[in-house]
Amino acid sequence: MADVVLEHLVPKTDQQIPEFLEYLGIPGLADIHVHFLPEPMLQKVWAYFDQAEQSYGRPWPITYRMDEQSRISRLRKIGVAAIPALSYAHKAGMATWLNEWARDFSNRVSGALHCATFYPEPGVGTYVQDAIDAGARLFKLHIQVGGFAPDDAQLDEAWRTLEQAQIPVVIHAGSAPLDGSFTGPQHVRQLMERFPKLVLVIAHMGMPEYHEFADLAEEFAGVYLDTTMVGTDFTNEFAPMPDSYLHRLPTLQDKIILGSDYPNIPYAYAHQIEALARLGLGRAWLTAVLWGNGAKLLGLSGAAAS
Repeated sequence: MADVVLEHLVPKTDQQIPEFLEYLGIPGLADIHVHFLPEPMLQKVWAYFDQAEQSYGRPWPITYRMDEQSRISRLRKIGVAAIPALSYAHKAGMATWLNEWARDFSNRVSGALHCATFYPEPGVGTYVQDAIDAGARLFKLHIQVGGFAPDDAQLDEAWRTLEQAQIPVVIHAGSAPLDGSFTGPQHVRQLMERFPKLVLVIAHMGMPEYHEFADLAEEFAGVYLDTTMVGTDFTNEFAPMPDSYLHRLPTLQDKIILGSDYPNIPYAYAHQIEALARLGLGRAWLTAVLWGNGAKLLGLSGAAAS
């Protein structure tokens, strides 16, 4: 039987999200895929999206084009329980200063999650260990933007360190919205075969290679999928979930974690939650995806930051 109350409360606006979370009985949102960057880098990212029609063939307006404090405040009002500052390096020498910035962000922003990144370069194992020693709890890689293979031998020491520490890495390895020389599941599979206890969160559920990355989540205990942009009206125009994939989602309930890509999304945050709710997988599934799985992986407890 359909949950009429749940369907009625599905948020259409950010202001309606807290009431929806209250109905689900969860203290907040465990969003694992949020970006905060040094201001000059953020402006370059936004400028890139302003020219999205050249790259993606469609406009990509930034909904949350606000100053940093306003973006933080909006997440707190929505109910995001810990605020990640995901960044990623696309060339040698970037990761160390991005990690320094992210460390400062976590120190000066109440409720922030200390994040870090890395890149295949000399010394990567050392600075990954340094970031962990400094308190980093979440890492991010972007294979298409970085232009490297996740199983690059230069990364072995870093992966070994992360596997031992059991610290999750959000990895954008799918071939949407743009493919690259090393995108797709093959290199991730090879990585997991070499480091089978790694904790990887596959961004965007690996779209458009949904099934292949779901196979990895089923085969390896430490592989998860994040929901970033999945099922939204925007994404359904170029990388929709196949019907056969939808049927797999109930059995993957414990492996799926909320992701949003905030603030670089062309719609309201609430639409991501709406997109997940309209899959029709029920209250228990939504509760696990919006809170339980991410909270467990990130070690969150209690209520959302206020």
